[in-house]
Amino acid sequence: MVRSGAVNLIRTMMDGLKPMIRVRRAILGPRRPTWTLELETVAEVLRRSATLSTVMPLHLQRRVIDPPRPTTKPMREVDMDPVNAGGVPAEWFSQPHSEAERVVLYLHGGGYSTGSINSHRDFLARVCIASGMRVLAADYRLAPEHPFPAQLEDARRVYLWLIEEQGIHPDHIVIGGESAGAGLTLSTLVALRDERLPLPAGGVLVSGWFDLEPRSTSMQFNRHYDFVTRLSVRAMAKRFAPRQEHANPLVSPVHADMKGLPPLLIQVGAAETLLDDSLRVAERARSTGVDVRLEVWPDMIHAWHVFAPMLEEGRRAIDRIGEFVRQITHD
Repeated sequence: MVRSGAVNLIRTMMDGLKPMIRVRRAILGPRRPTWTLELETVAEVLRRSATLSTVMPLHLQRRVIDPPRPTTKPMREVDMDPVNAGGVPAEWFSQPHSEAERVVLYLHGGGYSTGSINSHRDFLARVCIASGMRVLAADYRLAPEHPFPAQLEDARRVYLWLIEEQGIHPDHIVIGGESAGAGLTLSTLVALRDERLPLPAGGVLVSGWFDLEPRSTSMQFNRHYDFVTRLSVRAMAKRFAPRQEHANPLVSPVHADMKGLPPLLIQVGAAETLLDDSLRVAERARSTGVDVRLEVWPDMIHAWHVFAPMLEEGRRAIDRIGEFVRQITHD
């Protein structure tokens, strides 16, 4: 999956594709009802890049996602401080007026095999600004070098480090992530509950990948709009866990018993191939009494927040995350 680390490359490709897309829109109209030229161009670039990535060796995918990138305005507004969080590389994002005793623990996306703090810096800085809280981003281990449960072990370790070593009260912590990071967030919440450990104030699940088997109807009917494909999902799932583990609730948390989990904010785009994953999780969580705030954003593609430098909708969605985490940590 393409991430914000490739924003500079995406801009270059957009410049080349815009004239063609402008002509197509003039004849056929927008591909989705509310798509602007900018959003349609971003979606087209991402779809082409995702198709290319399926035949690209993993080490090259990682290099594309994590190249040197320009510093954005939000990145200039926050301090970034690397830290060893219980043995897991991590980084603090903060501002002078950030509430030190309240923390968003963020788990990045990338199919469990790509992505990093580096690829998400602009997004993490924006979450820090929108929430008014410190953000701790974890560089958990990646598959296939470190398959499941390495990622879950790292997320758990960082969370307990916040409580036991940093003295942060669980009620002042929110765990969040996008795509695979949302799946890891939900698995972490389930694992903490099963271990009877103190739960955080809530979870933020953005464009979540909750089922390793790409069998949903949205995978089919949104395939012409989104850049997450059945082929790419299968490739990432194979790296992360063996097929016989795919039904494990900590691997595919759509199967988990969610009773007793804290409030969840679920954001997903209506044009996502993974749309049904979020809808199924929301329904399953609500059926057990969990406070679920489901936001289905019209016509949005996968993890549109990460493209906030180019998409106004991404900036608005991040503001909504800020509102949610402030509310549940101050109740």
